[in-house]
Amino acid sequence: MTLLLVTVPTGREGDAALELEWALDKVQIKRTDWKGILIAETPLSRNEAVGRIREFETQSIFKVIPLDAFVKSEKNEIIRRAGEIARKKIKPGESFAVRCRKRGGRIKSGKEIEIELGARIKEELEAVVNLSSPMWYVLIEILGKKTGIAVVKAEEIVKREVEE
Repeated sequence: MTLLLVTVPTGREGDAALELEWALDKVQIKRTDWKGILIAETPLSRNEAVGRIREFETQSIFKVIPLDAFVKSEKNEIIRRAGEIARKKIKPGESFAVRCRKRGGRIKSGKEIEIELGARIKEELEAVVNLSSPMWYVLIEILGKKTGIAVVKAEEIVKREVEE
């Protein structure tokens, strides 16, 4: 099962949902409390889902991030779970950057999570911080009560230019 966080132009969520259905065939799409953000769940493998969306001629999908986990929006839980996922992927000496997007008021500071999580990964994994062009991105997407976590390489993220 693959979870995807999908960003779309505000008001085009319906169009994006149709495009996801066409591209992925089997998919469940959930709207979030935030305009322009969808969560898609597909039985396809992560690589196949990202590959299909990358090849698809989309008119209403900005970005697709494959998520590794969806957790409760509590700072300690986010840092603990993101650290576990990072340990499985990031090797000593590899570079990384932590990015946190905060939506809603459950977490006080996204920057605080970036700093604490980054320090933990640097120390525990002996990885190197590189904010401009890291090998790995540790993405924290806070959506109110739930938080998506992704530890991905840049090529795993689908980005598109879309007219609003």
